[in-house]
Amino acid sequence: MSTTASDPLAALGSLPGVPDAVDSVRMSVDRVYGHRVMRRRSNEVTAEAALRGSRGSAALSGADWNLEEVRRRTDFSGEEEARVVGAALRLTAEAGQLLSIWRQSPLRVLARLHLVAAGGATPDDAVGRPRLAGEPVDEPLIEAPLPGAEEVAGRLEGLSRLIIAGGSAPALVTAAVVHGELLALRPFGSHNGLVARTAERIVLIGSGLDPKSICPAEVGHAEQGRAAYVAAFEGYTTGTPEGMAAWIAHCGRSVELGVRESTAVCEALQRGAA
Repeated sequence: MSTTASDPLAALGSLPGVPDAVDSVRMSVDRVYGHRVMRRRSNEVTAEAALRGSRGSAALSGADWNLEEVRRRTDFSGEEEARVVGAALRLTAEAGQLLSIWRQSPLRVLARLHLVAAGGATPDDAVGRPRLAGEPVDEPLIEAPLPGAEEVAGRLEGLSRLIIAGGSAPALVTAAVVHGELLALRPFGSHNGLVARTAERIVLIGSGLDPKSICPAEVGHAEQGRAAYVAAFEGYTTGTPEGMAAWIAHCGRSVELGVRESTAVCEALQRGAA
């Protein structure tokens, strides 16, 4: 992430195409929040969105399970894919508990997310802290060059300062940058994709764009496919206006697809079919 504006996130919000993406996302979110089911059964929609978002995030990390299998399974301690799905479910459940901490100490939240994702599967001394020089990273989907530990520390600190300072950037822009930066840095030895997507969720909820957490961007990222996800992320890593705008637009489309999913849930609840 690189820009010289005094409010760099706000500056990204003015890139060509980004205002349209922001407006489209806002209108989409407003429509699902206006659904009549949300007046009476919003907790059920939230719970279903959490499940579907977890499934989508796990799919991008290599565990592309059927939704009903995720719903049915109770033991996620077995094979690698099961552990990935379990980590995604734990992270989604944890996200709502960390909103009050995020704006004061985002690095503390990221450490907690990694701890939750690892769930005892990683050696204790590597859990919940940025990787040290020479430590390996297990993130098979992302093949971009891996920044060194010193660069990771500096950029994490810069990201933290931006979040704490706040600013006028739209929620979509902030969420996309947090997501993209964490993917680019891969600050932990494992589970970086899951953590990055959970951090995106936290920003969308905490910003007030999606306060009830019913618009799972993870669903949209998975629906657009791993190849599209990686291609859009590669645009982010270029740091060019075009690449950044394409990544933000991709994240916006993912939110809209998440909205579509939750709208279908609302319709099913209204019909009494779910």
